[in-house]
Amino acid sequence: MNILSYITWNPSLEVFSIGAFSIRWYSLMWLIGLAMAYLMVRWLYKKQNIPNEKFEPLFIYCFLGILVGARLGHCIFYQPDYFLTSWKGFVEMLLPIKITADGWHMTGYQGLASHGGTLGLILALLLYVRHFKVPVWTVLDNIAIATGITACCIRIGNLMNSEIVGKVTDESLPWAFWFVQNDHNLVLRHPGQLYEAIAYALLFLLMIILYKKMPQKVGTGFYFGLCLAYIFTFRFFIEYFKEVQEAFEEGLPFDMGQILSIPFIIIGVYCMIRAKKVA
Repeated sequence: MNILSYITWNPSLEVFSIGAFSIRWYSLMWLIGLAMAYLMVRWLYKKQNIPNEKFEPLFIYCFLGILVGARLGHCIFYQPDYFLTSWKGFVEMLLPIKITADGWHMTGYQGLASHGGTLGLILALLLYVRHFKVPVWTVLDNIAIATGITACCIRIGNLMNSEIVGKVTDESLPWAFWFVQNDHNLVLRHPGQLYEAIAYALLFLLMIILYKKMPQKVGTGFYFGLCLAYIFTFRFFIEYFKEVQEAFEEGLPFDMGQILSIPFIIIGVYCMIRAKKVA
C-alpha cells in the first residue's frame, strides 16, 4: 500500500500540559467555537439595536443549555443501560468523573451528543426569552446564524480526539485517514468529522451571505429553520459514512443519529415555511 495514498492521523490529545494540568484540543475547540459565536451574536445584537444588558446573560444560557443537553443526550440516547441503571452511572452522568474500585478520577465529560445539545440550547433560549423579554424568533434566528462556526469547531475537536470515525474505505480514496489511536493495524476510514466540519463552515458562510442580503428575515424564524434543516439533513446522510457509536444501533434500520435528526429536519422545514408566510 502506498503511504502517500492516505493520511496517518495520530495527534496528541493535549495542546500542552504543565504538571497535572493540561488543555485538550477538544476542550479548546469547544471554547473557540463558543467564543466565535459569542462575538457573532454580539455583533448581530448591536446591528439590531438590542440593548447590551439583554445580550450579556445570553452566553451563560447558551453554554449551560448546550453542555447539559449534550451530556444528557449522550447518556439517555446512546448509553441508557450504563447511566440510568445504577447510582454509579447516574453520578457519572452528572459529574465529570469516573468511579473505579480505588476511588474517583476527574475525566471531564466523555460523551456529548449534538442532538441533545441542540435541544438543550433551544430550551435554554426559551428560558432566556421569557426572562429578558426579547422576541423569541429574533433570538433563535440570531443564534442560528452563528451556530455553524461552533458546530465546525466541535467537529474539529472530535477529529483531534480521533472519535466519531468514519466507515472503512480503501486507498482509492485519496483523503482516507488511518486513525492510529482507534486502529492499531492499518485500517483506512472516511474522515467523517472532517466532512461535517467543512459542511458546517459552509453553513456559517451561507448564513453571513444571506443575512447581508436579507437582514429583515431575522425575527421570522427563517434562519433558525434553515439552520436546523441544513445541519440535520446533512447529519442524516453523513451517518452512512460513519461507524455507529453503540452496538445496539447495528440492528436498527437507521442509526440513532439519523432517527434523532428527523424531528429536527421537520421542525426546520416548518419554520422556513412559516417564515415565508409572515414575511
